[in-house]
Amino acid sequence: MLDIIQLLPDSIANQIAAGEVVQRPASVVKELLENSIDAGATTIQLIVREAGKTLIQVIDDGLGMSETDARMCFERHATSKIRTSEDLFKIRTMGFRGEAMASIAAVAQVEMRSRRTVDELGILIKIEASEVKAQEAVATEKGTSIQVKNLFYNVPARRNFLKSNPVEMRHILDEFQRVALSNSEITFSLHHNDSEIYNLPAGKLSRRIVDLFGKNYREQLAACEEETSFVSVRGYVGKPEFSKKTRGEQFFFANNRYIKNGYLNHAVMSSFEGLIPEGTHPFYVLFIEIDPIHIDINVHPTKTEIKFDDERTVYAIVQAAVRKAMSQHNLTPSLDFETDVNYTNNIFNFGNSPFQTQKESADAFNSGGGASTYARPEVPARERTNLTNWNKLYEGLDRDVSAFEKIGTRQESLFLGQKEAENEPFTIKSKANDFLQNRPQRGNQDSESTTFQIHNRYIISQVKSGMLLIDQRAAYERILYEKFSQHLQKHNGASQQLLFPTTVRLTPADFHLVVEIQEEIRNLGFVLSVTGHDTFVVNGIPADSPDENEQAMIEGILEQFKHNEAHLHLDKSENVARSMAKRSAGRFGNHSLTVLEMNMLVEQLFASSNPSYTPSGESTMKIVSLEEMAGLFLR
Repeated sequence: MLDIIQLLPDSIANQIAAGEVVQRPASVVKELLENSIDAGATTIQLIVREAGKTLIQVIDDGLGMSETDARMCFERHATSKIRTSEDLFKIRTMGFRGEAMASIAAVAQVEMRSRRTVDELGILIKIEASEVKAQEAVATEKGTSIQVKNLFYNVPARRNFLKSNPVEMRHILDEFQRVALSNSEITFSLHHNDSEIYNLPAGKLSRRIVDLFGKNYREQLAACEEETSFVSVRGYVGKPEFSKKTRGEQFFFANNRYIKNGYLNHAVMSSFEGLIPEGTHPFYVLFIEIDPIHIDINVHPTKTEIKFDDERTVYAIVQAAVRKAMSQHNLTPSLDFETDVNYTNNIFNFGNSPFQTQKESADAFNSGGGASTYARPEVPARERTNLTNWNKLYEGLDRDVSAFEKIGTRQESLFLGQKEAENEPFTIKSKANDFLQNRPQRGNQDSESTTFQIHNRYIISQVKSGMLLIDQRAAYERILYEKFSQHLQKHNGASQQLLFPTTVRLTPADFHLVVEIQEEIRNLGFVLSVTGHDTFVVNGIPADSPDENEQAMIEGILEQFKHNEAHLHLDKSENVARSMAKRSAGRFGNHSLTVLEMNMLVEQLFASSNPSYTPSGESTMKIVSLEEMAGLFLR
């Protein structure tokens, strides 16, 4: 019987290996940029066409290669990074396996030019599907230039699985940002279809963060640094108020290598516990420096997953570093052990409430001839803010202090028989019961209405079996979702033209996301025109949109879209409809409504396809039966 096991040709073996290393154009970008960094480059250019499907070119001013090295770099397991097995436990370079160039050359057309400083001429090599087509000496600049053309041209099935250009470009931007963040001392630039996306000069990490993500990040950065004999942590964390619903702006680097580690992410999140809303994620860029002998980076072909030999210690140090940064920048509540709590309960102010503070009582005593004097420690600034908030609750009581006098006047008038004084009304006002005055005023025709609103958030209506409680925001979300879904299906979203068009500037990643979903958002009623690589002009917005800044509106929709994209598998139209409904409902769902508006909201809710739940599965209403209400009173 003939033998059936055969050794695969190198071309097929390389294509199989490429399936692990080269998953999409962003994978090629990552490998080429890391090779340039390992070559000691100080300036790196990335040029992309058609989101990397047509061309990916990386140009650097690194060491360059000799003719032999240039040819050898395309062989499998050929590398300059390691020599022995012991080297695997002291790796400081980005690459070490020697698989990337061979894998890329197996599924693309590659052209490389390289020259060392000591050489007069460089080397040109052209390879297609692992086959060398040309190798010759050429005049070229010092360093290396690699062009990767027509990725997956010889693997049609893989090419068909690539996403649209905006989606693939977003992945390229993610990889570019990670490499640029970890190497702020290197000058980077990125061009896409002849447009400059990034031009990042060498500088400090804080400047690199601002250049990558925008000027508004300048005010939210808090420096983080902790040094120990085992591991050191440095970088920046974002202030709690700037946290977002979506992940994507959380960066961990171990020895300058970007890593994904849920355990260490938990260490950071625990430091923000109680400071950010549930379901939101803070911004952070943290670098961990540790002896390579304590980590194993040979875990996954992408090298984004590593193992620590003492992960608990690293967790504790990262957590301590973040908490220290938060306290140093006054981002967390602090305890003042020097202040006597017996003298800091000054909640009310005599000018704004009927109660006297302790200090004022002492002053009154001293002014009355008391022998002792009263001294009170100065109230800290944080506590003064809290006292001010309490005082606001009782604003107005000083203006109505005469109401107490009216009681005596009224009694005296009754005693004298003055009927006009008997009809004189009096009230004691405070902001504690302002919501009673701010309720929509009902006419005579509404006096028998059984629908009303509480706290501008919930609607209560009487039903046959008891009481119907409706979450106003959730109801709006269900109604708006069905409205936007119809607009997307029929392409008939009404638009409200802006008197003065607004220019909106986004990060490159968000800009390409808008380009990706531009047809859907135009069907909702947005009128947009692209004016640059990261800017566009808003000429119109959907009719009945909430009164909000156009930039904030679009950024909020994009954030919700990315949140849905990360947690749910939805098509673009469904995701856009849900994102727009969620964003708009948040603005509409906390307003005072008239009885007519409440009744219309209830009618529209019950006319929807699924009135009981929002598109995300949250309840919109609850019926409290008479039996349940009776049970509240133990009857």
